[in-house]
Amino acid sequence: MLRGKHIVLGVTGGIAAYKACELVRLFVKQGAEVRVMMSANAARFVTPATFETLTGNRVASDTFEHSWEIEHISLAKFADLCVIAPATANIIAKMASGIADDIVSTSLLAMPCKVLVAPAMNTVMWRNAATQANVRTLFNRGISFVGPGKGALACGDSDDGRMSEPEEILEAAEKLLNPKRDLEGLNVLVTAGATREMLDPVRYLTNRSTGRMGYAICRAALDRGAKVDLVSGITQLEKPEGAAYHEVVSTQDMYDCVTALAKDADVVIQAAAPADFTVEKMSGEKIKKTGDGMALKLVNTKDIAKKIGEDKRPGQVLVAFAAETDADPQKADEKRRRKNADLIVLNDVTKPGAGFAGDTNIVTIISGEGAKDYPLLEKYEVAQVILDEVMEIRKRSGGKEG
Repeated sequence: MLRGKHIVLGVTGGIAAYKACELVRLFVKQGAEVRVMMSANAARFVTPATFETLTGNRVASDTFEHSWEIEHISLAKFADLCVIAPATANIIAKMASGIADDIVSTSLLAMPCKVLVAPAMNTVMWRNAATQANVRTLFNRGISFVGPGKGALACGDSDDGRMSEPEEILEAAEKLLNPKRDLEGLNVLVTAGATREMLDPVRYLTNRSTGRMGYAICRAALDRGAKVDLVSGITQLEKPEGAAYHEVVSTQDMYDCVTALAKDADVVIQAAAPADFTVEKMSGEKIKKTGDGMALKLVNTKDIAKKIGEDKRPGQVLVAFAAETDADPQKADEKRRRKNADLIVLNDVTKPGAGFAGDTNIVTIISGEGAKDYPLLEKYEVAQVILDEVMEIRKRSGGKEG
Protein backbone atom coordinates (compact mmCIF):
# COMPACT_ATOMS: atom_id res chain seq x y z
CA MET A 1 0.00 0.00 0.00
CA LEU A 2 1.01 3.61 -0.58
CA ARG A 3 -1.13 5.19 2.15
CA GLY A 4 0.43 8.44 3.33
CA LYS A 5 3.12 8.43 0.62
CA HIS A 6 3.78 11.54 -1.45
CA ILE A 7 4.37 10.92 -5.16
CA VAL A 8 5.35 13.45 -7.80
CA LEU A 9 4.49 12.26 -11.31
CA GLY A 10 6.36 13.85 -14.19
CA VAL A 11 4.56 13.58 -17.52
CA THR A 12 6.53 14.34 -20.68
CA GLY A 13 5.56 14.67 -24.32
CA GLY A 14 4.68 11.25 -25.70
CA ILE A 15 1.48 9.56 -26.83
CA ALA A 16 1.75 7.26 -23.78
CA ALA A 17 0.81 10.29 -21.64
CA TYR A 18 -2.75 9.00 -21.70
CA LYS A 19 -1.61 6.00 -19.61
CA ALA A 20 -0.41 8.38 -16.92
CA CYS A 21 -4.05 9.16 -16.12
CA GLU A 22 -4.68 5.54 -15.14
CA LEU A 23 -1.39 5.50 -13.21
CA VAL A 24 -2.52 8.50 -11.16
CA ARG A 25 -5.83 6.77 -10.45
CA LEU A 26 -3.98 3.68 -9.17
CA PHE A 27 -1.69 5.77 -6.97
CA VAL A 28 -4.64 7.61 -5.43
CA LYS A 29 -6.58 4.36 -4.95
CA GLN A 30 -3.59 2.99 -3.00
CA GLY A 31 -3.77 5.97 -0.65
CA ALA A 32 -0.97 8.14 -2.05
CA GLU A 33 -1.13 11.91 -2.37
CA VAL A 34 -0.09 12.79 -5.91
CA ARG A 35 1.14 15.98 -7.49
CA VAL A 36 1.71 16.14 -11.23
CA MET A 37 4.23 18.16 -13.20
CA MET A 38 3.95 18.38 -16.98
CA SER A 39 6.18 19.51 -19.79
CA ALA A 40 4.68 21.84 -22.39
CA ASN A 41 4.60 19.02 -24.93
CA ALA A 42 2.85 16.68 -22.49
CA ALA A 43 -0.03 19.17 -22.27
CA ARG A 44 -0.58 18.68 -26.02
CA PHE A 45 -1.61 15.07 -25.31
CA VAL A 46 -3.47 15.37 -21.98
CA THR A 47 -4.77 18.59 -20.44
CA PRO A 48 -3.61 19.66 -16.97
CA ALA A 49 -7.27 19.80 -15.94
CA THR A 50 -7.49 16.01 -16.29
CA PHE A 51 -4.73 15.45 -13.75
CA GLU A 52 -6.04 18.17 -11.44
CA THR A 53 -9.40 16.39 -11.36
CA LEU A 54 -7.77 13.02 -10.66
CA THR A 55 -5.41 14.24 -7.93
CA GLY A 56 -7.27 17.17 -6.38
CA ASN A 57 -4.02 19.15 -6.68
CA ARG A 58 -2.92 21.88 -9.04
CA VAL A 59 -0.65 20.72 -11.89
CA ALA A 60 2.79 22.29 -12.11
CA SER A 61 3.59 23.27 -15.69
CA ASP A 62 5.62 26.46 -15.32
CA THR A 63 8.67 26.93 -13.07
CA PHE A 64 7.73 30.56 -12.39
CA GLU A 65 3.94 30.29 -12.39
CA HIS A 66 3.57 31.19 -8.69
CA SER A 67 5.89 33.82 -7.27
CA TRP A 68 5.16 32.95 -3.61
CA GLU A 69 6.82 29.52 -3.84
CA ILE A 70 9.68 28.16 -5.87
CA GLU A 71 7.80 25.46 -7.75
CA HIS A 72 10.57 22.94 -8.39
CA ILE A 73 11.86 23.15 -4.82
CA SER A 74 8.33 22.79 -3.46
CA LEU A 75 7.84 19.59 -5.48
CA ALA A 76 11.22 18.23 -4.38
CA LYS A 77 10.39 18.79 -0.71
CA PHE A 78 6.99 17.15 -1.13
CA ALA A 79 8.10 13.94 -2.85
CA ASP A 80 8.81 10.58 -1.26
CA LEU A 81 9.11 9.26 -4.82
CA CYS A 82 9.28 10.87 -8.24
CA VAL A 83 7.94 8.88 -11.21
CA ILE A 84 8.52 9.95 -14.81
CA ALA A 85 5.91 8.34 -17.06
CA PRO A 86 6.11 8.53 -19.97
CA ALA A 87 9.83 9.32 -20.06
CA THR A 88 10.90 10.42 -23.52
CA ALA A 89 14.42 10.13 -24.91
CA ASN A 90 14.65 13.88 -24.41
CA ILE A 91 13.97 13.89 -20.65
CA ILE A 92 16.30 10.90 -20.16
CA ALA A 93 19.06 12.84 -21.94
CA LYS A 94 18.37 15.94 -19.85
CA MET A 95 18.54 13.91 -16.63
CA ALA A 96 21.86 12.33 -17.63
CA SER A 97 23.35 15.72 -18.55
CA GLY A 98 21.93 17.72 -15.64
CA ILE A 99 19.96 20.06 -17.90
CA ALA A 100 17.22 22.09 -16.17
CA ASP A 101 15.19 24.07 -18.67
CA ASP A 102 11.55 23.35 -17.77
CA ILE A 103 9.50 22.38 -14.72
CA VAL A 104 10.12 18.63 -15.08
CA SER A 105 13.89 18.70 -15.68
CA THR A 106 14.44 21.47 -13.12
CA SER A 107 12.46 19.62 -10.45
CA LEU A 108 14.34 16.39 -11.17
CA LEU A 109 17.64 18.13 -10.58
CA ALA A 110 16.42 19.14 -7.10
CA MET A 111 14.89 15.76 -6.13
CA PRO A 112 16.64 14.07 -3.17
CA CYS A 113 14.20 11.13 -3.25
CA LYS A 114 14.15 7.93 -5.30
CA VAL A 115 13.31 8.40 -8.97
CA LEU A 116 11.54 5.83 -11.16
CA VAL A 117 11.66 6.21 -14.93
CA ALA A 118 9.24 4.54 -17.37
CA PRO A 119 10.69 5.03 -20.87
CA ALA A 120 8.40 5.34 -23.89
CA MET A 121 9.68 5.95 -27.40
CA ASN A 122 10.22 4.49 -30.84
CA THR A 123 12.36 1.35 -30.95
CA VAL A 124 15.16 3.02 -32.92
CA MET A 125 15.31 5.88 -30.42
CA TRP A 126 15.39 3.44 -27.48
CA ARG A 127 18.22 1.42 -29.03
CA ASN A 128 20.20 4.48 -30.08
CA ALA A 129 23.67 4.43 -28.54
CA ALA A 130 23.15 7.86 -26.94
CA THR A 131 19.92 6.78 -25.23
CA GLN A 132 21.48 3.56 -23.98
CA ALA A 133 24.52 5.45 -22.65
CA ASN A 134 22.21 7.90 -20.85
CA VAL A 135 20.23 5.04 -19.31
CA ARG A 136 23.41 3.38 -18.04
CA THR A 137 24.59 6.70 -16.58
CA LEU A 138 21.33 7.18 -14.70
CA PHE A 139 21.22 3.57 -13.53
CA ASN A 140 24.69 3.89 -12.01
CA ARG A 141 23.55 7.05 -10.23
CA GLY A 142 20.80 5.06 -8.55
CA ILE A 143 17.88 5.93 -10.84
CA SER A 144 15.41 3.04 -11.23
CA PHE A 145 13.77 1.95 -14.48
CA VAL A 146 10.64 0.00 -15.34
CA GLY A 147 10.42 -1.16 -18.96
CA PRO A 148 10.11 -0.35 -21.73
CA GLY A 149 8.20 -3.36 -22.94
CA LYS A 150 7.57 -4.77 -26.38
CA GLY A 151 4.34 -4.03 -28.20
CA ALA A 152 2.45 -1.81 -30.61
CA LEU A 153 3.96 1.68 -30.93
CA ALA A 154 2.43 4.92 -32.20
CA CYS A 155 4.51 4.70 -35.40
CA GLY A 156 2.87 1.39 -36.30
CA ASP A 157 5.84 -0.79 -35.38
CA SER A 158 5.62 -3.54 -32.78
CA ASP A 159 8.90 -3.77 -30.87
CA ASP A 160 10.78 -2.46 -27.84
CA GLY A 161 9.90 1.03 -26.61
CA ARG A 162 6.33 0.68 -25.37
CA MET A 163 5.77 2.20 -21.93
CA SER A 164 5.08 -0.33 -19.20
CA GLU A 165 1.47 -0.71 -18.20
CA PRO A 166 0.27 1.39 -15.21
CA GLU A 167 -0.03 -1.74 -13.04
CA GLU A 168 3.64 -2.59 -13.67
CA ILE A 169 4.73 0.95 -12.82
CA LEU A 170 2.62 0.84 -9.66
CA GLU A 171 4.32 -2.39 -8.60
CA ALA A 172 7.78 -0.90 -9.22
CA ALA A 173 6.83 2.22 -7.24
CA GLU A 174 5.59 0.13 -4.31
CA LYS A 175 8.91 -1.74 -4.21
CA LEU A 176 10.84 1.54 -4.10
CA LEU A 177 8.63 3.06 -1.42
CA ASN A 178 8.55 -0.14 0.64
CA PRO A 179 11.99 -1.54 -0.15
CA LYS A 180 13.34 -4.89 0.90
CA ARG A 181 16.20 -4.06 3.30
CA ASP A 182 17.25 -7.59 4.17
CA LEU A 183 20.95 -6.92 3.54
CA GLU A 184 21.31 -4.23 6.19
CA GLY A 185 24.28 -4.95 8.42
CA LEU A 186 25.96 -7.16 5.81
CA ASN A 187 29.24 -6.50 4.01
CA VAL A 188 28.95 -7.53 0.36
CA LEU A 189 32.00 -7.76 -1.89
CA VAL A 190 31.29 -7.66 -5.65
CA THR A 191 33.73 -7.98 -8.53
CA ALA A 192 32.97 -6.70 -12.02
CA GLY A 193 34.50 -6.10 -15.42
CA ALA A 194 37.46 -7.46 -17.33
CA THR A 195 41.13 -7.53 -16.41
CA ARG A 196 44.08 -6.77 -18.70
CA GLU A 197 47.25 -8.80 -19.00
CA MET A 198 50.00 -6.71 -20.57
CA LEU A 199 52.08 -8.30 -23.36
CA ASP A 200 54.26 -5.23 -23.77
CA PRO A 201 53.82 -1.51 -23.01
CA VAL A 202 51.33 -1.24 -25.89
CA ARG A 203 49.39 -4.50 -26.15
CA TYR A 204 47.37 -6.61 -23.75
CA LEU A 205 45.10 -9.65 -23.46
CA THR A 206 41.55 -9.12 -22.25
CA ASN A 207 37.95 -10.23 -22.84
CA ARG A 208 34.58 -8.73 -23.77
CA SER A 209 33.17 -8.24 -20.28
CA THR A 210 31.70 -4.76 -19.77
CA GLY A 211 31.04 -5.06 -16.04
CA ARG A 212 27.30 -4.43 -16.35
CA MET A 213 26.25 -7.57 -14.46
CA GLY A 214 28.56 -6.84 -11.54
CA TYR A 215 27.52 -3.20 -11.40
CA ALA A 216 23.85 -4.24 -11.39
CA ILE A 217 24.56 -6.56 -8.45
CA CYS A 218 26.33 -3.72 -6.67
CA ARG A 219 23.34 -1.42 -7.20
CA ALA A 220 20.85 -4.06 -6.05
CA ALA A 221 22.86 -4.83 -2.90
CA LEU A 222 23.05 -1.12 -2.05
CA ASP A 223 19.29 -0.79 -2.58
CA ARG A 224 18.74 -3.66 -0.13
CA GLY A 225 20.82 -1.97 2.56
CA ALA A 226 24.22 -3.64 2.26
CA LYS A 227 27.61 -2.05 2.69
CA VAL A 228 29.25 -2.78 -0.66
CA ASP A 229 32.84 -3.00 -1.82
CA LEU A 230 33.05 -3.03 -5.63
CA VAL A 231 36.30 -4.30 -7.13
CA SER A 232 36.15 -3.23 -10.75
CA GLY A 233 38.31 -4.20 -13.66
CA ILE A 234 38.29 -2.28 -16.92
CA THR A 235 34.87 -0.81 -17.75
CA GLN A 236 33.31 2.31 -19.24
CA LEU A 237 30.61 2.46 -16.54
CA GLU A 238 30.28 5.26 -13.99
CA LYS A 239 31.19 4.45 -10.42
CA PRO A 240 28.03 3.47 -8.50
CA GLU A 241 27.21 6.02 -5.84
CA GLY A 242 27.29 4.61 -2.33
CA ALA A 243 29.79 1.79 -2.87
CA ALA A 244 33.43 1.67 -1.82
CA TYR A 245 35.15 1.54 -5.22
CA HIS A 246 38.40 -0.32 -5.89
CA GLU A 247 39.79 -0.09 -9.42
CA VAL A 248 42.19 -2.78 -10.64
CA VAL A 249 43.84 -3.65 -13.95
CA SER A 250 45.39 -7.12 -13.95
CA THR A 251 44.11 -10.41 -12.57
CA GLN A 252 46.89 -10.30 -9.98
CA ASP A 253 45.69 -6.83 -8.92
CA MET A 254 42.16 -8.18 -8.54
CA TYR A 255 43.42 -11.25 -6.65
CA ASP A 256 45.33 -9.10 -4.16
CA CYS A 257 42.43 -6.69 -3.63
CA VAL A 258 39.70 -9.32 -3.34
CA THR A 259 41.59 -11.64 -1.00
CA ALA A 260 42.28 -8.70 1.32
CA LEU A 261 38.67 -7.46 1.34
CA ALA A 262 37.08 -10.92 1.55
CA LYS A 263 38.28 -11.31 5.14
CA ASP A 264 35.56 -8.89 6.28
CA ALA A 265 32.87 -9.82 3.75
CA ASP A 266 29.69 -11.70 4.61
CA VAL A 267 28.96 -12.29 0.92
CA VAL A 268 31.40 -12.44 -2.00
CA ILE A 269 29.96 -12.30 -5.52
CA GLN A 270 32.52 -12.95 -8.24
CA ALA A 271 30.82 -11.42 -11.28
CA ALA A 272 34.06 -10.18 -12.88
CA ALA A 273 35.72 -11.86 -15.84
CA PRO A 274 39.40 -11.98 -14.84
CA ALA A 275 41.74 -13.24 -17.54
CA ASP A 276 42.52 -16.95 -17.21
CA PHE A 277 45.95 -16.57 -18.82
CA THR A 278 48.82 -14.13 -18.78
CA VAL A 279 52.16 -14.05 -20.57
CA GLU A 280 55.03 -15.83 -18.88
CA LYS A 281 57.06 -12.64 -19.08
CA MET A 282 55.96 -9.20 -20.21
CA SER A 283 58.25 -7.49 -22.72
CA GLY A 284 59.65 -4.17 -21.56
CA GLU A 285 59.53 -2.85 -25.11
CA LYS A 286 56.97 -2.99 -27.88
CA ILE A 287 57.28 -6.35 -29.62
CA LYS A 288 58.19 -5.78 -33.26
CA LYS A 289 56.57 -7.59 -36.15
CA THR A 290 59.12 -10.04 -37.58
CA GLY A 291 59.00 -13.10 -39.84
CA ASP A 292 55.72 -14.95 -40.30
CA GLY A 293 54.30 -14.39 -36.84
CA MET A 294 54.92 -14.55 -33.14
CA ALA A 295 54.51 -17.22 -30.48
CA LEU A 296 53.44 -16.28 -26.95
CA LYS A 297 53.87 -18.54 -23.97
CA LEU A 298 50.88 -18.16 -21.68
CA VAL A 299 50.60 -19.32 -18.10
CA ASN A 300 47.58 -19.62 -15.83
CA THR A 301 46.60 -16.66 -13.68
CA LYS A 302 45.63 -17.16 -10.04
CA ASP A 303 42.10 -18.46 -9.49
CA ILE A 304 40.43 -15.80 -7.34
CA ALA A 305 37.17 -17.64 -6.65
CA LYS A 306 39.02 -20.83 -5.72
CA LYS A 307 41.17 -18.95 -3.21
CA ILE A 308 38.11 -17.31 -1.64
CA GLY A 309 36.45 -20.73 -1.46
CA GLU A 310 39.47 -22.27 0.26
CA ASP A 311 39.53 -19.52 2.88
CA LYS A 312 35.74 -19.22 3.26
CA ARG A 313 34.54 -18.73 6.82
CA PRO A 314 31.50 -20.50 8.30
CA GLY A 315 28.44 -18.50 7.30
CA GLN A 316 30.22 -16.64 4.51
CA VAL A 317 28.48 -17.02 1.12
CA LEU A 318 30.45 -17.27 -2.14
CA VAL A 319 28.82 -16.79 -5.55
CA ALA A 320 30.80 -17.71 -8.66
CA PHE A 321 29.95 -17.11 -12.32
CA ALA A 322 30.38 -19.28 -15.41
CA ALA A 323 30.01 -17.54 -18.78
CA GLU A 324 30.16 -20.35 -21.32
CA THR A 325 29.55 -21.10 -24.99
CA ASP A 326 28.37 -24.63 -24.15
CA ALA A 327 26.42 -24.06 -20.96
CA ASP A 328 26.24 -27.44 -19.22
CA PRO A 329 24.65 -27.27 -15.73
CA GLN A 330 26.45 -30.44 -14.65
CA LYS A 331 29.88 -29.05 -15.56
CA ALA A 332 28.98 -25.75 -13.91
CA ASP A 333 28.03 -27.58 -10.72
CA GLU A 334 31.35 -29.42 -10.79
CA LYS A 335 33.04 -26.02 -11.08
CA ARG A 336 31.00 -24.78 -8.11
CA ARG A 337 32.16 -27.72 -6.01
CA ARG A 338 35.82 -27.27 -7.02
CA LYS A 339 35.72 -23.65 -5.96
CA ASN A 340 33.72 -24.39 -2.79
CA ALA A 341 31.11 -21.85 -3.93
CA ASP A 342 27.57 -21.82 -2.56
CA LEU A 343 26.09 -20.70 -5.87
CA ILE A 344 27.25 -20.55 -9.45
CA VAL A 345 25.50 -18.39 -12.03
CA LEU A 346 25.66 -20.03 -15.44
CA ASN A 347 24.89 -18.29 -18.71
CA ASP A 348 25.40 -19.15 -22.37
CA VAL A 349 26.92 -16.05 -23.96
CA THR A 350 25.90 -17.21 -27.44
CA LYS A 351 22.18 -16.83 -26.66
CA PRO A 352 20.53 -13.60 -27.85
CA GLY A 353 20.12 -11.31 -24.87
CA ALA A 354 22.59 -13.21 -22.69
CA GLY A 355 25.94 -12.12 -24.10
CA PHE A 356 28.32 -9.32 -23.30
CA ALA A 357 27.55 -5.59 -23.56
CA GLY A 358 23.78 -6.03 -23.14
CA ASP A 359 21.37 -4.95 -20.42
CA THR A 360 19.71 -8.37 -20.15
CA ASN A 361 20.79 -11.88 -19.22
CA ILE A 362 19.51 -15.46 -19.23
CA VAL A 363 20.87 -17.48 -16.33
CA THR A 364 20.72 -20.78 -14.54
CA ILE A 365 21.53 -20.52 -10.82
CA ILE A 366 22.98 -23.70 -9.37
CA SER A 367 23.35 -24.51 -5.68
CA GLY A 368 23.59 -27.61 -3.57
CA GLU A 369 19.79 -27.69 -3.70
CA GLY A 370 19.72 -28.01 -7.50
CA ALA A 371 19.43 -25.77 -10.56
CA LYS A 372 16.90 -23.01 -11.31
CA ASP A 373 16.44 -21.64 -14.84
CA TYR A 374 15.43 -18.03 -15.33
CA PRO A 375 14.07 -16.41 -18.51
CA LEU A 376 15.39 -13.28 -20.19
CA LEU A 377 15.57 -10.58 -17.50
CA GLU A 378 17.10 -7.16 -17.06
CA LYS A 379 20.47 -7.52 -15.35
CA TYR A 380 19.18 -5.61 -12.32
CA GLU A 381 16.38 -8.20 -12.04
CA VAL A 382 18.96 -11.00 -12.32
CA ALA A 383 20.91 -9.28 -9.55
CA GLN A 384 17.84 -9.32 -7.29
CA VAL A 385 17.30 -13.03 -7.99
CA ILE A 386 20.93 -13.77 -7.07
CA LEU A 387 20.60 -11.83 -3.82
CA ASP A 388 17.36 -13.65 -3.02
CA GLU A 389 19.23 -16.96 -3.43
CA VAL A 390 22.06 -15.69 -1.23
CA MET A 391 19.61 -14.84 1.56
CA GLU A 392 17.99 -18.28 1.28
CA ILE A 393 21.42 -19.87 1.80
CA ARG A 394 22.03 -17.67 4.84
CA LYS A 395 18.68 -18.71 6.30
CA ARG A 396 19.44 -22.41 5.79
CA SER A 397 22.88 -22.07 7.33
CA GLY A 398 21.65 -20.00 10.26
CA GLY A 399 23.56 -16.94 9.08
CA LYS A 400 22.54 -13.66 10.61
CA GLU A 401 20.21 -11.65 8.41
CA GLY A 402 20.65 -7.96 7.87
